[in-house]
Amino acid sequence: MDGSTSRVSPNPTLQRVNNSVLEGMGQLASYFGFNKVMGQLFGALLLSPVALSLDDLMELLGISKASVSTNMRTLEHMGIVREVWVKDDRRKYYRAESDFWRILTNVLSSRELRDVNQALRVLEDNAEHLQQSLSDMNERDRELAEFYIQRIAQLQDFFRLAQLLLISLIQHAQEQPDVGDIKRIDFE
Repeated sequence: MDGSTSRVSPNPTLQRVNNSVLEGMGQLASYFGFNKVMGQLFGALLLSPVALSLDDLMELLGISKASVSTNMRTLEHMGIVREVWVKDDRRKYYRAESDFWRILTNVLSSRELRDVNQALRVLEDNAEHLQQSLSDMNERDRELAEFYIQRIAQLQDFFRLAQLLLISLIQHAQEQPDVGDIKRIDFE
């Protein structure tokens, strides 16, 4: 690594905390359907007071440069990390986005809301197809199709609620409220 401030301190407490945070970020990333390495890369950048190069990250996490490069491109595309310029060095350096509201907004609007909207489209298409096909079905199949329509309607209600919650959260996140001041959330 280039600067002494970018290295993990030899202090055992700082090393333990650093390792624990990196492991925890990897687990958290996996829990939310992302790659464990992505979480560890973000954690490494978040805990670094200086920008880190791909080589720094490779050395710090003990992973291949290809893995670092691929995952960093994804993180950059999601707005979770950003490339920064370092004077007199041609290598790519990165910093973590430290505005957690911006990260939340980016992830929710680029992935979660898109997936919920897609689910609603699929459910709507299937419900419509079933409705149009009812007259061509025998009584037994019609009863099953009506049962499907009921269940699909329940799923649509659930995904509409998820859509509403995501949109509301994205809108509030764009206002960047102080999370320490949030005491309750009301639903209408």
